[in-house]
Amino acid sequence: MSQLKLNTEGMKPIYVQIAEWLETEILSASIKSDEKIYSQYQLAEMFNINPATAAKGLNILADEKILYKKRGLGMFVSPKAKESIQEKRKNQILKNLVLELVTEAGRLGVDENELISMIKTSNKFVGGRDHERN
Repeated sequence: MSQLKLNTEGMKPIYVQIAEWLETEILSASIKSDEKIYSQYQLAEMFNINPATAAKGLNILADEKILYKKRGLGMFVSPKAKESIQEKRKNQILKNLVLELVTEAGRLGVDENELISMIKTSNKFVGGRDHERN
């Protein structure tokens, strides 16, 4: 389990930070499919927050079908949660980052080929696989 340091000074609400942390725990397989997730009270104690705030973070994930409820037992990770989180993050976060990157590259006069070359170099640097097709 990775430890989350809540940013209480930032613009992102605490309940969103909790939901994103839980998503990251699911993506990293620290919490697996059909495994029971922390209760709102456990999260409240872990992060020294109000249980209602923790519940709001859990409910975001339940609304997105990443978690499911078992009456009287708590919340559990949905079987397709990992895939769902990956798709959501790809569509929301990565697309925005790419848009920002392409916009900034345009401002700096970096052409498409140079930008692609920079991405490939960075991908190799961080240990990614070379997806180049000839």
